[in-house]
Amino acid sequence: MFDNQWEGAGGMLAGRRYRLEFSPDQAAFAERVGGICRSVWNTGLQQRRAYRQRGAFIGYAEQCRQLAEAKTEFGWLAEAPSQVLQQTLKDLDSACSRHGAWKVRWRLARRWKPAFRFPSPEQISIQRLSRRWGRVKLPKFGWVRFRWSRPPGGTVRSATVSHDGGRWFVAFLIEDGQASPAAHPGPRAGIDRGVIVAATTSDGDFHDRAYIATGEAQRYRRLQQQLARTRRGSNRRRRVIAKIGAVMLRVRHRRADFNARTAASLCDRYGTVVLEGLKTANMTKSASGTIECPGRNVAAKSGLNRAILDKGWYGLELALTSAARRSGTQIVKVNPAYTSITCSTCGAVDAKSRESQARFACTSCAMVAHADVNAAINIKNAAGQVMSGRGDLAIGRSVKRQPPRTRARPHTPAARGIPVVQGQEEVNQPIGRFLPSPVSPGL
Repeated sequence: MFDNQWEGAGGMLAGRRYRLEFSPDQAAFAERVGGICRSVWNTGLQQRRAYRQRGAFIGYAEQCRQLAEAKTEFGWLAEAPSQVLQQTLKDLDSACSRHGAWKVRWRLARRWKPAFRFPSPEQISIQRLSRRWGRVKLPKFGWVRFRWSRPPGGTVRSATVSHDGGRWFVAFLIEDGQASPAAHPGPRAGIDRGVIVAATTSDGDFHDRAYIATGEAQRYRRLQQQLARTRRGSNRRRRVIAKIGAVMLRVRHRRADFNARTAASLCDRYGTVVLEGLKTANMTKSASGTIECPGRNVAAKSGLNRAILDKGWYGLELALTSAARRSGTQIVKVNPAYTSITCSTCGAVDAKSRESQARFACTSCAMVAHADVNAAINIKNAAGQVMSGRGDLAIGRSVKRQPPRTRARPHTPAARGIPVVQGQEEVNQPIGRFLPSPVSPGL
């Protein structure tokens, strides 16, 4: 059995994910706990938004107190472990602090995948049963078997149970006790991310692979056609969606494996890795627009979005950041403007130099090179340039001012009563009540 105490705290944190083997009763209970956590999240978010509308504020401590009171009235709340519900409110508090209550999303039953976390390491025990199997003891679940694909390799700090692709997984947050090494002595390299080749280095190395096989792509197309013929809410539709999820689960695993292997290779070789500061979430937004103002080239933009997401640009960035902790590599981000149409030899900027996706022929100095390699060299050379406060290079363009600070709204005493969602209505309930009438939280 592994030591789960906080003795000798220190070192880097890492994740270890394993496939769980729930019994039928445990799987049903996990679905129930996930539904309760979703209900707590949505009600807590609605509560925070209602307070902000009145110019008031409610935090994590007060919501936890009201949650404890609500358990006496709504018995189904007590079915879930208390620490799991408290952690849900803590995650909500962190999300609202970072993004604001109005930008945090609801957890919809048809889209959200059940997930919940056990934050107390003293209540988590791990044992190895055989070469291929181990088991973990979780509050209110008891002992649960999981596939022993690798040793945890450190002190367990938390455990997260999640459902993905028709299977349950547990992810342990591990503290391995290792300190980050000194700065990596290797050279500097620029990385260009593309939709044809996933990653190209300034040294001319190409990193790419196919994430879905030909047969899987055909099966995925047939399942999409079957999905279009199903009726919303039907059992057949749910079965088809589950089959699609199983195919895409394998694709996501291959993409994550490629990103991890590529990041480890790059961080072992280079002391500084330079990336473009790409905002992938903004780049992959839909161009459909609205009814009043419809978008243009929607089909082409949709294809570009799928290509960007398929190559996993942001996943590679996260993998590089994680791998750099163990190698001492420095990750630098630069402004991506004009890197693909700038000559890496003479510095001339001309869109006509980019003759095709793979060929770059400078119209000024007649230099010919692979377009991705040329862009990667520009990214590498841009690492030493000073960026303005808004993220641009401020060369040949006006320097943008920092956005003005938002004025704080006057704080008024909180009104008594919390609007709680009940169907499509908002009912003004006494302050001690946290959740709506006891309908099934899994619906």
